[in-house]
Amino acid sequence: MRMVTLPGGESVPALGLGTWHMGERGSDRAAEADALRCGIDLGMTLIDTAEMYGTGGAEEVVGAAIRDRRDKVFLISKVLPFNASRNGTVEACEASLARLGVEAIDLYLLHWPGPSPLEETLAGFEDLQRDGKIRHWGVSNFDTSEMKALAIEPGGSACVTNQVLYNLARRGIEFDLLPWCVARSMPVMAYSPLEQGRLSGNKALAEVAGRHGVTELQIALAWVLDRDGVIVIPKAGRLDHVRQNHAALGIRLTSEDRTALDHAFPPPSVKRPLEIL
Repeated sequence: MRMVTLPGGESVPALGLGTWHMGERGSDRAAEADALRCGIDLGMTLIDTAEMYGTGGAEEVVGAAIRDRRDKVFLISKVLPFNASRNGTVEACEASLARLGVEAIDLYLLHWPGPSPLEETLAGFEDLQRDGKIRHWGVSNFDTSEMKALAIEPGGSACVTNQVLYNLARRGIEFDLLPWCVARSMPVMAYSPLEQGRLSGNKALAEVAGRHGVTELQIALAWVLDRDGVIVIPKAGRLDHVRQNHAALGIRLTSEDRTALDHAFPPPSVKRPLEIL
């Protein structure tokens, strides 16, 4: 497993486990928990979830999956911006802790910019850190201007990551947001790295995949994993998908592969607004 270093020196897996859309149907929960346990056993020990996913159901699935292996997992969850006042952030985190069945969350994120002043949310994060309920905090879906505003807030420099939409078809962050974060040794966390499967069928991806004897989506995942300073969190609710995602770690893209993919999915030449799913 390739590792990525957070500000402060802690290392986490470059390939983790996403849980968006998990916990939405009770009949799927056992299989989803099995998939997460499989990923943990393969070394994908970073798990990302949120109070929003499945209206708390995804956190319950994660809690079931890690019940006997909490010490192996780097656990991430998120507070909705509508709950992100100082007291609301604390209350939301405590509810997440109860659903997860844990005493502390390793990394707690503000899910996207919202109505609460940043100073309120940061005060809530600091309260939670003081009480040992979270270890680190970060943000999600923040564009460059929002990251700059965060950085000048009192305590804002303690942010350890920005989780954003990033894949071959959504490369806008490469123009300024990704370089801004990399310059500050702050990893970006890429959600929907496979565009929810919609990248499959692209001719260039198919040609590269054919050269390596793998699937198109494995090449798309390997491409994101190839980027410096990026943590990747694909969601996989079935054992076979988890294993396929893990196998992408072994793919080594050539310069010919990268050129072909850049031609099919050009990098940005101008600033683009941050894309959000």
